Amino acid sequence: METVISVKFRNGQKALYFDPLDIEFKENDNVIVETIKGMEMGCVVGGNKEVEEKEIVRPLKPVIRKATADDVETNNKNLSERNSIIAAVNEKVTKHSMAIKIVDAEYTFDRNKIIVYFTAHSRIDFRELVRDIAAIYRVRIELRQIYERDDIRIRGALAVCGRPCCCIAQSQEYEKVGIKMAKVQCVSLNPSKISGCCGKLMCCLRYEYPYYQEVFKKMPKINSEAMTPSGNGVVVGHNMLKQEVKMRITTEDGGCEYRYFPLEKIISKHFQTIESASDEMIDE
Repeated sequence: METVISVKFRNGQKALYFDPLDIEFKENDNVIVETIKGMEMGCVVGGNKEVEEKEIVRPLKPVIRKATADDVETNNKNLSERNSIIAAVNEKVTKHSMAIKIVDAEYTFDRNKIIVYFTAHSRIDFRELVRDIAAIYRVRIELRQIYERDDIRIRGALAVCGRPCCCIAQSQEYEKVGIKMAKVQCVSLNPSKISGCCGKLMCCLRYEYPYYQEVFKKMPKINSEAMTPSGNGVVVGHNMLKQEVKMRITTEDGGCEYRYFPLEKIISKHFQTIESASDEMIDE
């Protein structure tokens, strides 16, 4: 077991462990630490605690010090210059006619480096841009290309549910989301309905996927025949939450009617498989 504290940063997706060096920290304390970006000020989200050795990613860096009032003032000054840096970089991007979008920019705490975050659809040669920016600020310049989800996480956005996007409010790490998850959950495959603000599949598709995955395998296949309490019929749809099957049943006068039946009252020899998930499973 080793004592650590959890520290989160302004653009950080998850909290990182640091060695507290026998200093007692509590939640919301500010600390100065060294990360791969350089010197940074972070906020403690978890005070001193013991964790298993397997939970620690080595090397475990020590805290430099607990942030002072002067440190907080320096950090606020760095943040206050963010918009002016972005404006200056955008001016140079326009000058060089570069197809990139500047998302964010920040000084490291010690002001020895400026990190500029951008998105682009392809690899960009930004050596000339770096030289132009360095000529203005006289510090080391680092341009870091990020993905669309990182863009949304940094700038913030509301999802279609009205709450902050999952990548901002909940997800500690990005997990793979596939179109099969939407198909298995019988969600409309309209891209505008299953895509998030970043243009990728919505992260929330994976939250209830294990439940739908289990129920899906119990459902009879679409267009297969099945026995119901009202006679034989053809499966035309599913209600996954209620675990009901929509059937088309031929009536005595030669017509047909559509009815839902509880899954446990359906007798079928043909069931869905995750591997065979296809567009025909979508019940609009």
